[in-house]
Amino acid sequence: MDNSEKNQRRKFLDKGLKFGLAATIGGLGLSKLASKLKASPDTHSGDMIELMDTEGNIIQVDSSEVVEIEHDHDPVKKYNVREGDPNRKYVMVIDLAKCKNALACQSACNKHHYITGDNAWIKVYNMKDSKDTANYWMPVTCQHCDEPACVTVCPVDATFKRRDGLVLIDNERCIGCRFCMAACPYSIRVFNWSEPDQGEITMHMEHSEHHPAPEYAGTPSIKGTVDKCDFCPHTIKNNEPPHCVTACPNGVFYFGDKYEDTVTNGEETLRLSKLLEDKAGYRYMESLGTEPSVYYLPPTNRLVDFEDGLENYNEYQSVEKPE
Repeated sequence: MDNSEKNQRRKFLDKGLKFGLAATIGGLGLSKLASKLKASPDTHSGDMIELMDTEGNIIQVDSSEVVEIEHDHDPVKKYNVREGDPNRKYVMVIDLAKCKNALACQSACNKHHYITGDNAWIKVYNMKDSKDTANYWMPVTCQHCDEPACVTVCPVDATFKRRDGLVLIDNERCIGCRFCMAACPYSIRVFNWSEPDQGEITMHMEHSEHHPAPEYAGTPSIKGTVDKCDFCPHTIKNNEPPHCVTACPNGVFYFGDKYEDTVTNGEETLRLSKLLEDKAGYRYMESLGTEPSVYYLPPTNRLVDFEDGLENYNEYQSVEKPE
């Protein structure tokens, strides 16, 4: 190989790497380049560079026809809808002493998220810690953990955690592997095995350039993907609590900002730290280290009788009680 040919080879490698035009990025077909050259002959710069076509042949192309491809490696910029509010840390408190299994929380959640059948995002369980202790009702939602195992195992970044603490799912990205369901110790995620029967859904949601706003409720469920409680980001955005909070007739659910140390159930607003201290608040499966954002108040000094909710419970067929 003479010096002239060697120099041409070096020029090809230099230009090819610089502009990122090779088989690894799909390349530009010879026919496409030829058509562009024929369509605009007056735009040629006269500076020819060598490229490889899809069949491995070396061709010469005018440099004016080559466009540098910029890759966006900034995940925050690309997924700006995933950012959330960095100045907030949303938390929920569930007072088990007030719950009588009215299921208004579940009905409201189903309605506003277009959920049907056993795919309800809120489960209310008939709990009994031992044979000698009393029964009580326990609503269970996504715990929106600060150390979420579901996010760690997701291979495609479909499950993600926002800076305000919300753990959400991008159904457009979800591939249905169900790793997140296996990793979640709270058994709260549901899988759309069949085409969701949601009828005509009219969505008034904000959309980003890249994704259909996964942090806003109301988007249809998708067959072959996972769903779960999302803490109603669409109401939070409007400075309103989630639908389960406003729908509950007994004030079971409190919602607020941990940074502000304030939670409300719509009727009363309390200091989060004082409420947890005075009522011996705790977190579900605390020992797992997932750092849940949902706190429970024990079912002491109950405001309602347990039997009041038995009628709803007998009609309520759902998944088995979590271990």
